Amino acid sequence: MAQGFSLKDQLFNADKVRYLAGLFAAASPAFDGDLFEQQVMERLPGLELKQRISWIAECLGARLPGGLDDIAPVLRDALPPPLDPTLTDDDFGDFIFAPLGELVVLRGLDSPDLSLDLIEEITQRFSMEWAIRPYLNRWPDRVLDRMRRWATHPNYHVRRLVSEGSRPRLPWGQAVDIDITAPLPLLDLLHRDQTRYVTRSVANHLNDISKKHPALVVDRLEQWAAEATQQPGELDWMTQHALRGLVKAGDARALSLLGYDADADVEVLRFDAPGSVAIGDALTLTATLCSGSGARALVDYVFWRRRANGDMAPKVFKLKQLELSPGKPVDLRKSHKLKGDATTFRLYPGPHRVELQINGRVRAEAAFDLIAE
Repeated sequence: MAQGFSLKDQLFNADKVRYLAGLFAAASPAFDGDLFEQQVMERLPGLELKQRISWIAECLGARLPGGLDDIAPVLRDALPPPLDPTLTDDDFGDFIFAPLGELVVLRGLDSPDLSLDLIEEITQRFSMEWAIRPYLNRWPDRVLDRMRRWATHPNYHVRRLVSEGSRPRLPWGQAVDIDITAPLPLLDLLHRDQTRYVTRSVANHLNDISKKHPALVVDRLEQWAAEATQQPGELDWMTQHALRGLVKAGDARALSLLGYDADADVEVLRFDAPGSVAIGDALTLTATLCSGSGARALVDYVFWRRRANGDMAPKVFKLKQLELSPGKPVDLRKSHKLKGDATTFRLYPGPHRVELQINGRVRAEAAFDLIAE
């Protein structure tokens, strides 16, 4: 059987470790690259991705004695040239530099100014969004002040770090203790950025905030629209991306901002699901919609899955965005794969239901039995 793809092995492997060892050996004659490489590889294959970052940082630290003041020159000299400044998106950097940020945290949490200087440099090679968060917790005012300066930095990776590093719900990132609204003045600056890599982070940041403060997010987006300091097309994209969680939740203000009326004239003439479907097969949904006066419709479906304890839990999926012409029915069809080995949740046999949601409101539902493979 062919071995599956391994992200951790692609990002952290013998070649990557050798590359990092070479950079540090060139930066400091006292750094034994061969011993570093040997030590790392003794344990690396048995570690998961985040553990590999910590282990490489630990091994680097073992070869770089002293405090952050002592190792800072070596860290700087070991850095390769910054990422291509002519690019504008999807240039996250090389994961092999993630351990450098962890090493800075290990040695420099009591030295915030030097640490932030180093983080500013390293993030231009690999995003330091995880490394900045311990400092944001320990030194919130000092970090937010530095972030205000970074928000107009000439390098877009540094500007993105302002938004991404302060996100309330950063994937894999340490939780931050600051007020969830504290970074909003920074987002006011960043939302007008001309780089999609930055504006995507701003939109994701707002989506995080919307989990607790939906009205605040809609207010901010309306304010930005009134200021008109961002290109209309880019702000429209950011708005849709920032409101995706609220749209799934059927938030009326969010939908209205995107041009969808919860009370739109839409009639569901038909909504069907098969009577039963096996785990591993596809659930085929069919619907027919009609509007007497015409309407803009955002159509989702809500899959209510059964949990192990018998409770039902909803998950919203996209189906279709469309303009309904007056009096002209439209047929929709969706095939939803019912994976038995999904990584996010497990399917259990039994009665299930699916709802058709239009502009945030449930308009129809259908029941079906999910049977074992």
